Formats: sequence, C-alpha cells, structure tokens
Amino acid sequence: MIRALRSLSTITTRRTRSLWRRYGIFWLGAILVGLVAVYYARLIDWGYGLFMGFRAEHTWLPLIVTPAVAALCVLVTRTFFRGSEGSGIPQVIAVLHSPTTAAGGRLLTLRILASKIAVSFLAILGGFTIGREGPTVQVGAALMFNMRRFYPRSNSLIERQLVLAGAAAGLSAAFNTPLAGIVFAIEELTRSFEVRASGVLITGIIIAGIVALGLNGNYTYFGTIEIGAHFPKELAVAVVVTAIVTGIAGGVFCWLLLNTSKWIPAPLRKLHASQPVAFAALCGLVIAVVGIVSGGNTFGSGYAEARGLLEGREHLSAFYPLLKMISMIGSYLPGIPGGIFAPSLSIGAGFGNVLHMVFGDMQLPMLIALAMVGYLAAVTQSPITAFVIVMEMINGHALVISLMATAVISSRVSRVFAPPLYEALSERYMTPLPSPAAPSPEVPDTGTETETEAAAPQK
Repeated sequence: MIRALRSLSTITTRRTRSLWRRYGIFWLGAILVGLVAVYYARLIDWGYGLFMGFRAEHTWLPLIVTPAVAALCVLVTRTFFRGSEGSGIPQVIAVLHSPTTAAGGRLLTLRILASKIAVSFLAILGGFTIGREGPTVQVGAALMFNMRRFYPRSNSLIERQLVLAGAAAGLSAAFNTPLAGIVFAIEELTRSFEVRASGVLITGIIIAGIVALGLNGNYTYFGTIEIGAHFPKELAVAVVVTAIVTGIAGGVFCWLLLNTSKWIPAPLRKLHASQPVAFAALCGLVIAVVGIVSGGNTFGSGYAEARGLLEGREHLSAFYPLLKMISMIGSYLPGIPGGIFAPSLSIGAGFGNVLHMVFGDMQLPMLIALAMVGYLAAVTQSPITAFVIVMEMINGHALVISLMATAVISSRVSRVFAPPLYEALSERYMTPLPSPAAPSPEVPDTGTETETEAAAPQK
C-alpha cells in the first residue's frame, strides 16, 4: 500500500512538473506581460500629460526641453543600452530569425527591457512623436525569453516559442486587440504559421488580454464608430484613392528611414556619425519647432488627435499629416526608443481628414478608418495585421471588406518605394552591434535603425 502511494505520488509530481513546464511558465509569463503592458501604458500617458501641462503654461518650453531630452536619450542609449533603440520590433524579428539563445542574450535582456521603458518614458516627457506598442512588443518578448530560466533544459524551440508568445501578447495587451496579436505574430514576426507554437501563442495572448481587461475594463482603443447600413456609391473609388495616397506616403516614409545617406546633407551625416548627441539635439529642435507651428498637435503619439477626428471634436489643418510625418522622422533618426504604430495611425487619420475634402458626401469617420489602415499597411507592409488591428480598435466589423482592400492595395503601392520596413531594419541586428567607438569616415555609424546598409533587398 505504501509502495503504491509512493508510486502515485511520484507520478503526480512528474505530471505536475510536466504541466508546469508546458503551460505554467507560459501562463505566468503572459500574466507578467499583461501587467507590464498596462502599467507601461499608464506611465507613458502620465508622462505625456506632464509634458502637455508644462507646454500649456510655457509655449516656448519645448524649444529647450525637447532638444535636451533628445541629447540625453541618445547619450544614455548609445553608452549603456545598445539594442534598445528604435521600435523594438526589428530586434524581435532578428531574434526569431537568428540562433535564438545568442541573439536573445543580446537583444532581449532584462537590462534592455528596463531601459526600453525608462528611455521611452524620458522621450515622451520631451514630446517626441513615438508610440508605446513597439517597445511593448520587445518588452513582452524579453520578459518571456527570460522565463527560459525556469526550464531545467531550455532549447531553441522553447525559447523561440517564448519570444513569439511574449511579443504577440505585448501587442495584444497594448491595444486590447487579441486577434491582431495573433495575426501580427504570424504575418510580421515569423512570416509563417507554426503549428507547434500556435496553441502556446494563442493561450499567452488570451491570458495577457484578460489581465489588461481586468485592469482597464473592456474598451476599444479608438472607441466605436457608427457606420450606416447603406454605404455611399463612391466607396469603391474612395478605397482605391485612399490606398494609393496612403501607400505613396507610407512608402516614402519607409524610403526616407532606410536611405538616409541619399537625402540627408553631407554635413548633417558627418555630424550624425561623429557627434550623435549633438545631432539628436538638432532633431529635437526640429520637432519642437514643428510642434509649436502645429499648435502642439504633432507632439506625442497622436492618439488624442486621431480619436478626436473620429469622434468629430477635433479640427486639424490639412498640413497635419505632413508635419506629423516630419516630427516622426525626426524622432527616429537619432535612435530614440519608441513605436511606429500609433503615430502611423495618427498620420493616417490626418490623411483621411484631407481626403474628406474630395469625398465630402462620405462620413468622415469612414474615410479616417480607411486612411489609418492604408497608412499603417504601407509602413509595415503587413496588410492583414493592419486591417485587423484597426478593425478591433474602432469596432469596425461593418467595414472589414473595405479595410481589407485598402490595406492590400496600399501595401503593394508602398513596396514600389521600399522593402518591408521592420524586416529591413532587423538585418542590422542579426550580428552583434559594434561597441560605441569612433566610426569609420567611409561608412558612418548612425547608431540608429535607419542605416541604408541595413535595408534588405527589395522583394
């Protein structure tokens, strides 16, 4: 009897350990990702609120604060936290397409996780045009990657599943868009569907989403837009025109980020290579000037402006998309941590506002939704992710076919100008980053994700 009980106890212990390794570690990691995503979002919102409060009292303050913050962010990032610059999604892609242990050990450390949060918070205090979704993806991947320590014998397959689940859960929790998290992992991060990872991936996204819902409540990121039962006759034309306009704009944006040596004047390239901190301060000054000219609308991620347009309580200039794009490029050239998704959605909303001058008979929220999808698809060249994420953000199931068509056309137009942005930027992370040494005069080291040499061949 005693022997039977011991045998049963042994079997139960082994079974429990097996379940813990197969599911428990992923569940614990997903809970942590959900918690970090929610409180990171609150931190960024609080920081931006502080900046806007100071700016309301002193309109000229960004002329001093923004350049100073830019210089500090670049100094800290280049000196102590190489690999945390930019959005973070290219780093995750690089880990998934490289030997996972080595690449993750460089790009998904707890040190980089902390710096990603801290430096992006500092940047939003300076009013930079950055989002939090890209950093949340890298933070989620880093959290899950470091959960490998709980496995007695970790391997590349386990680590890859952890990274993939953490990144997807991070995007899902950041925007409350679980479907988009799944599609993002398949379409953008891996460019394939892995059956063995799919169950773990979906479970992680669900748990992270539940944590976010528990803390924030059930909500849609941009609210719910009201679309009538009868679509206007010019909808098909509007879809094509919107897709072409946003596709060109997004393609040009990608080209500018991937081909800095072809359009930045030689003296500025030299300054960027030899004195990156001074170059960052100059970019910060440009962002501050553009922000003041726009009346403060180009500072931050652009969430408030996009939601205001959708709800009909915001009136923006026709130049808003261009000014926002300039501010966005200025925020990324120095290599400051921050995401691209939210600013892209804001720029797209601005294009929708402009196109309403042409399609005046159409509902403004409908045009804005189409343009948001178009510009995001053009920048990421991931059309399925773009239309799913916007559909979930606005609860726009009635527009699903129109959103899908806009995303597909826009991404194809964008590819004429540049290869997929994240995939191209990930190339520079496939090998260890150089230490911050004196750069070669022949090949300037920008220390950012915008190196022309990092661009992948056109596909």
